[in-house]
Amino acid sequence: MRMDSKYIRENGLLELYLFGELSEERAKAVESALKDDASLSKELYAMESDLESIAMENAIQPPAAVKQQLMASVETDQPITTGGAKVIPLQDKRTLKIPFYAAAAVAAILLINSVWLYTQWQNSEQRLQTLEMQSEGLQEQLAGLKSDLNETSEWYSLVNDPEVEKLIMRGNTKSPNSVAVAYLNTDDEFVVLKTDGLEELPEDKTYQMWADVDGEMIDMGVIPREKDMVKLSYIANAESFNITIEPAGGNDHPTVEKLITNVIL
Repeated sequence: MRMDSKYIRENGLLELYLFGELSEERAKAVESALKDDASLSKELYAMESDLESIAMENAIQPPAAVKQQLMASVETDQPITTGGAKVIPLQDKRTLKIPFYAAAAVAAILLINSVWLYTQWQNSEQRLQTLEMQSEGLQEQLAGLKSDLNETSEWYSLVNDPEVEKLIMRGNTKSPNSVAVAYLNTDDEFVVLKTDGLEELPEDKTYQMWADVDGEMIDMGVIPREKDMVKLSYIANAESFNITIEPAGGNDHPTVEKLITNVIL
């Protein structure tokens, strides 16, 4: 079996050869290529040197007794004893290409890589959770925008009905910058008030709308400050609409001196 240098490099066989992970046939093919290609042999030597350097930098001094037993076993080819138990030395058909401490250093590097990969995985999980939360937030915002759009479309359709009467309610001297627009449909019996032109009130005050029927002021509802359009109670036979300033939560009767605008129907 023959292999060229290009095939060996592209398939990582040099690294596998270095760690003794190739079959005997492939190992012989790599050794043959090493003899024929000086640059490939030089590359293998560089790998071995790098691993030995890493091993020396990370080496841990073993106990003296372990070294003595190891050397005695090599010289006498006898089993190593550790705490009374026999350890039978294994004979490999091929000579190891790197020393044991270099392999230990490589194992340490692999452990560090594993920890790094685990950390990266955790970071990816956290980023994924953040993206999911952002996605949920965007979905909620989209749902809110869709709801607002549907509501706006409904208001637009409602107030642009040909049967709707548009009534401008401008503020008097008590609230000169206020303006509201009432949309009245006597056929479908509804009143919609556009409120965004009303002056802002303190937290303890609110606007309230009244219908004048035969001289009696009938409550049409409190005007919420957080809405630009609000549907109020329809009162039949109303002669005018009136807006007053009342205590927060509304009143059971209008505060006449706090009347800011009215319109005759």
